[in-house]
Amino acid sequence: MVSLPEITPFQRRLDELDAQMRSPNFYTDARAASQVTREHQRLGLLLADHAALTKAHTDISEMRTLMRDASGDAELRELAEAELPGLERRAEELHAAVLRQMIPPEPTDSRNTVVEIRAGTGGEEAALFAATLTRMYHRYCEGRRWTIEPMGSSPSERGGFREVSFLVRGQDVYKQLKFESGVHRVQRIPSTEANGRIHTSTVTVAVLPEAEEVDLHIDPQDLEITVQRASGPGGQGVNTTDSAVRIIHKPTGLMVFCADGRSQIKNKASAMSVLRARLLQRKQDEEAAKYAAQRKSQIGTGDRSERVRTYNFPQNRLTDHRIGLTLYSLPQVIEGAIEPVVEALQKADLEQKLAELTGQPFDLKRAAAGDDDED
Repeated sequence: MVSLPEITPFQRRLDELDAQMRSPNFYTDARAASQVTREHQRLGLLLADHAALTKAHTDISEMRTLMRDASGDAELRELAEAELPGLERRAEELHAAVLRQMIPPEPTDSRNTVVEIRAGTGGEEAALFAATLTRMYHRYCEGRRWTIEPMGSSPSERGGFREVSFLVRGQDVYKQLKFESGVHRVQRIPSTEANGRIHTSTVTVAVLPEAEEVDLHIDPQDLEITVQRASGPGGQGVNTTDSAVRIIHKPTGLMVFCADGRSQIKNKASAMSVLRARLLQRKQDEEAAKYAAQRKSQIGTGDRSERVRTYNFPQNRLTDHRIGLTLYSLPQVIEGAIEPVVEALQKADLEQKLAELTGQPFDLKRAAAGDDDED
């Protein structure tokens, strides 16, 4: 069994939070107070479970002593032998719970999330697969009763997307979607292929936690905002008003364009939301690089130069290369049933963090639900 880290620092932190919460000015900043309260509740549960684990170990020790001392009392020994497995299971469950709670939660896990999907190599077939992935994620989000808000798109000639972005609102959205970032490869016979040959194309998926206003300051003087008439297939309101909005963040050169809505105000708000998300992601990447440049995590790196997943249609196979997971249920996955992939990635991420917390290595591939039979 993996040994637990020392509990003293967690108790010390809980005492610090107790002192903060007793301050008469504690609720002056409602947002900060809410964060402290949530951390206090988490640490309180951790310490309660740790105390229960300590008691469980004491009970197990006493039960074993009773079994040893009751060698002449067959009935008492049988009772002790019957109770011991239950106590040991309880201790194992508490041990796992304490380990999980010792891992600090990611501050962005509860955020709404911006998803950006772009066609990569493969021309029109890549654009068509970008549309397929967009539909897959929409189905998954709808199944979880999340709200999807279109933010921008660039359709291709045959009904695909050169790029598309949308905002997902709901509970723990980023926690569920963050491992989708990266290069997704598809192997299939395109509808544009006359000779039945299998083509390989790629699509890039970026998953960004929505930035909150307090996360970063954007100086209005650093923004170049222009409006223009939206272009589209026709209809009332198209090409008649200056509703499309383009925002350039001059210090970084980041550019966002939004033209999905007829309202200039709504388009500007959407564009600012995307810009804040991108700036927050850049800020987080810079911070992470300071402390984790040497860490070669196989989960959630977000490096878009890496191929994270392959969708092989002729073999009905999905392979996630980060954890060696292979599923032969591609039609269901494409219809939005990506829960097995999400859960396997989360499990692997948890085990990776536990290994870092305890300093004890583990085999990452054990987190996979199948073997990687990569071509």
